[in-house]
Amino acid sequence: MAPWNIPSSLFLLTLLSLTCSASQSSRLFREYIGAGSNGVSFFDVPIHPDVDFHFILSFAIDYTTSKQPTPTNGEFNIFWDDDNLNPSHVTSIKQSHGNVKVALSLGGDGLGDGHVYFHPSSIDSWVANAVTSLSRIISLYNLDGIDIDYEHFMADPDTFAECIGRLLTILKNNGVISFASIAPFEDDEVRSHYLALWRKYGRVIDYVNFQFYAYDGNTTVSQFLRYFEMQSSNYNGGKILASLTTDKSSSGGLSPEHGFFNASRLLKLEGKLNGIFIWSADDSKGNGFRYEKQSQDLLASACSY
Repeated sequence: MAPWNIPSSLFLLTLLSLTCSASQSSRLFREYIGAGSNGVSFFDVPIHPDVDFHFILSFAIDYTTSKQPTPTNGEFNIFWDDDNLNPSHVTSIKQSHGNVKVALSLGGDGLGDGHVYFHPSSIDSWVANAVTSLSRIISLYNLDGIDIDYEHFMADPDTFAECIGRLLTILKNNGVISFASIAPFEDDEVRSHYLALWRKYGRVIDYVNFQFYAYDGNTTVSQFLRYFEMQSSNYNGGKILASLTTDKSSSGGLSPEHGFFNASRLLKLEGKLNGIFIWSADDSKGNGFRYEKQSQDLLASACSY
């Protein structure tokens, strides 16, 4: 084969490697933790010293903690594994690793046998309750940020935008949090709610943890890159993170076996890789956190090709 007939992706990697710079892309790595029941702890997860590492506790939910949970209109309770991820553990991991911050995520997909719904009684009452209850939890756990991961809704997009937008604005203005993220995925209802939030309150959202693993499991590198560009356009000006899941029950999107890290290297070389996040530490514990290590090595490297 003639040397100029190399695959286009390899040609792009070769070309871009000539001008690759460590300053082009973020070194942010984020990991959801605590939604499972296998006793995973912060200290189980490998932490590269040269990345910015965010743990995201999963989840705080405005539902009762009874056997049959019901919505509480913004009064949040802790549903992550608090036995292994309690306030003293947060303090300890942050003291041991100066590059670690810890956030909490709101909502999630399900609780018990049912879905978690965003279900406010009114905008004002939900915001008031959420500010009070979350400020208490964030202070108790010495947390740094918040992530929004509601996936089911009993409110229209404008109500969702106002509730979440006001909440994030107040928490930031009060110095309760220093960063905020959202975690949408490609679904008509989810898209309408999160884009309504982004268009009105995008200024208070620092990261978009887009769930690329919600796409079809046969996703190719070229498809992934198209999806990334599409979501970068949807959330114009936002810091879109690449993502993968280690949850075998929902292993969609572009997997590491089919080129996730090749796609991430291409984004890094183009200066478009704003970071990587993984769902989740609970699922990764069984494989020795193989992809957490790979992700952080890629992010920390000055040049990846």
